[in-house]
Amino acid sequence: MLSDRQLARLTTTRARTPEKVEEAARERVRPNSAFDDDERDLIIAADHPARGSLRAGTYPMAMANRRELLRRLCVALGRPGVTGVLGTADILEDLLLLGALNDRSVFGSMNRGGLAGAMFELDDRFTGYDARTIARHGFEGGKMLLRIDYHDERTAPTLAACARAVTELAEEKLVAMVEPFVSRRTEDGQLWNDLSVEAATTAVTVASGLGATSAYTWLKIPVIGDGGDAMAQVLSATTLPTLLLGGEVAADQDQTYEKWAKALRYPTVRGLVVGRSLLYPPDGDVAKAVDIAAGLL
Repeated sequence: MLSDRQLARLTTTRARTPEKVEEAARERVRPNSAFDDDERDLIIAADHPARGSLRAGTYPMAMANRRELLRRLCVALGRPGVTGVLGTADILEDLLLLGALNDRSVFGSMNRGGLAGAMFELDDRFTGYDARTIARHGFEGGKMLLRIDYHDERTAPTLAACARAVTELAEEKLVAMVEPFVSRRTEDGQLWNDLSVEAATTAVTVASGLGATSAYTWLKIPVIGDGGDAMAQVLSATTLPTLLLGGEVAADQDQTYEKWAKALRYPTVRGLVVGRSLLYPPDGDVAKAVDIAAGLL
């Protein structure tokens, strides 16, 4: 449990000495490289709340409790095999002040403007980190969400903004982690991501070509099907390093682990980026869930 004293200290620091955030970023012990040279990576994702996406499993407001989220993140980041974290400024700065990011790669989440469930959800504006701030803080890279809807004109400016971010991160020699989907609307207007082989392959090819260079681009994509042949087809569309995203909390967590294990066999897959599945597992045991995921790598 994050103690009352620790929580109060975070708020007091933010109120009285906000410059401590930058000091903590400068003093962070950085890993030798953004990604582990010898092993695959396990990155904990925690950028959901800034997009208003607070559900984890059957709990609609699970990620709204910041103390509990920070506690779970600290447990996860303290486990062997975890190599990094992905988050927005508010969360990463709390973790910096708690001293939880030493020897961990840090990736700033960049576009959080497409709020979950909003009619403007596809307008994924860059309301989070920019490349300059990520570089100034000494982080290892930035992540962006790219949802492509062929029937929504808001896709075009999102494409352009992501392309600029890829180029700007590359100019700083920082990783651009792109999470692409082909997305569609239901008859009642709900947005959903098409996880068919054709749609996922298309999303990969579009994301791979963003920016003035792809030298620093990594992809973050879902596991398609059971992680077998269908996933192989999707991965055949690019030579870019790929990380698998964890997705929603599943009732059958063992089945999720099996899918990850299958998809991790492919040579372009470099690891996992997982949030809710590990931070809010059905049995509540964060350390156990993280250890199982690390064991798959």
